[in-house]
Amino acid sequence: MVRTVDHTERKNRVLAEAVTSYIATGEPVSSQELALKFNLSSATLRNILAELEEEGYLMSLHTSSGRVPTDKGYRYYVDFLMGAQTLAPQQQQAIEEFYRGNKLSLEEVLDKTSDIVANLTHYTAVVSFSEWEDKIFYHGLSNIFAHPEFHNVEKLAILVQLLEEKKKLLELLRQHAQDVCKVYIGEEIACPGISDVCSLVVSPYRAGSIAVLGPRRMCYGLTVSTLEYISEILDSILEDL
Repeated sequence: MVRTVDHTERKNRVLAEAVTSYIATGEPVSSQELALKFNLSSATLRNILAELEEEGYLMSLHTSSGRVPTDKGYRYYVDFLMGAQTLAPQQQQAIEEFYRGNKLSLEEVLDKTSDIVANLTHYTAVVSFSEWEDKIFYHGLSNIFAHPEFHNVEKLAILVQLLEEKKKLLELLRQHAQDVCKVYIGEEIACPGISDVCSLVVSPYRAGSIAVLGPRRMCYGLTVSTLEYISEILDSILEDL
């Protein structure tokens, strides 16, 4: 019996592994690593990676033999390949108990929400409130220092300026507001100066938006699930204020 190979499915699995590995390590992925992972020859993996590069999902770095995802690669991964991730039950319980166990004003709730999201995702979290035109809450600016994408002083300065210029940041969040949690990668953000290094995830709640700004090499699955969960909790909390 001849074993048939679904080339598209295999190529998708290789791309998913390449993106996942790069997100986790920040190191370009080589055909040798993937060959071991999938028990395929290096030659076969090189052919698959060459196809993915030709189609625009991966790109080679001149400084190594490995490849890294392009914006198109991240987009395909988020839309079709990313596995669902959820917060651990103990994390969910701790978050809900915090909100329910503390008498907080609306401003304190929104400020703490941005702090919680920043701590869970390890990126910069922003919370807006639709009725307040000139006020946002953000935490986690120091988180971005850990990512090499922001070791460029110019890029870091642009990002800090964006966070401090509340009007511009509010316009950015409103521009990307949707009825569901959405991921914007690189140039999709349409924000000069940071589009080549950042991704933005925005989740609506009943009175505004919760967003996470981080590197394109973002842990998208965990970020999306975190924002969806926090948005749901925040909606419930606001009903009681």
